[in-house]
Amino acid sequence: MLLPTVGWKPNAQTRRHRRLDWYIFRTQRSCLGIALNNNATLAASGAADFTGKVWNALTGVELHSFQHKHIVKTVSFDATSENLVTGSNEKILRVFNLHNSQIDPEIYTGHAGPVKRAIFCRNDKCIISAAEDKTVRLWDRLTGKEVQRIDLPTNPNSLELSADKKVLTVASGSTVSFWEIDTLKKIKEIKVPTICYSASLHPEKHCFVFGGEDFKMYKYDYITGNEIESFKGHFGPVHSVRFSPDGELYASGSEDGTLRLWQTTVGKTYGLWKCTEPGELNNSISSPREVHAN
Repeated sequence: MLLPTVGWKPNAQTRRHRRLDWYIFRTQRSCLGIALNNNATLAASGAADFTGKVWNALTGVELHSFQHKHIVKTVSFDATSENLVTGSNEKILRVFNLHNSQIDPEIYTGHAGPVKRAIFCRNDKCIISAAEDKTVRLWDRLTGKEVQRIDLPTNPNSLELSADKKVLTVASGSTVSFWEIDTLKKIKEIKVPTICYSASLHPEKHCFVFGGEDFKMYKYDYITGNEIESFKGHFGPVHSVRFSPDGELYASGSEDGTLRLWQTTVGKTYGLWKCTEPGELNNSISSPREVHAN
């Protein structure tokens, strides 16, 4: 398993799950967004050097570099790894063809603020994006037009598409909301006790985790909306949270310069963790695996 990370220093990294070794992909300025393709053979980065880059995730070799006119904050692959979508402070979305990088990209305009997140959806026929204009917008790739939008009371901080590609998770202000991706109908909205910067829905949809301004990690029941547990391990705001594909772990990245791995079921033998005795369980709860960002 590969885990991508970024930091304020001019590099992006992928870390192998069991050995915790890593490859470093160097950019000229701070790296602000990173993504892996579905089979973890390619990585993409967006950076303050106004580029979106594609790398061989196994060797660290740069494969493509796409120049922009402002900071690139988000990158994402489609399901086939044929296309890469980028979003930038230009308020523009671009889709680059990785099989023919010389052709002009698809361009989508309409956001009134910098684009923070963009991902393919609806079998890659559409793109969903979030920007600093208090909107989430859906774009049809056939027409190049905006076809739907969600207006929010505050700027959206993160978007995530569920493992089955049916549910969109949106972190915005002090709420986490869930939407049917096929209709953009709201499923539910849950008020949370902090400004939420990132949220992730478990692959089996029984719980979700989030982090934000108050340094804590929270786990909530997706069905009832009730808090299950919370942990304070970080020493700075939490800006990124994601479940592993199998749902056994979730990762959190913080301004404190650390990446932490947390078990969904605390005390379960899995990967780096060994089963704990009941008397040791409290210690394991407060001791996530920690990796310092370089």
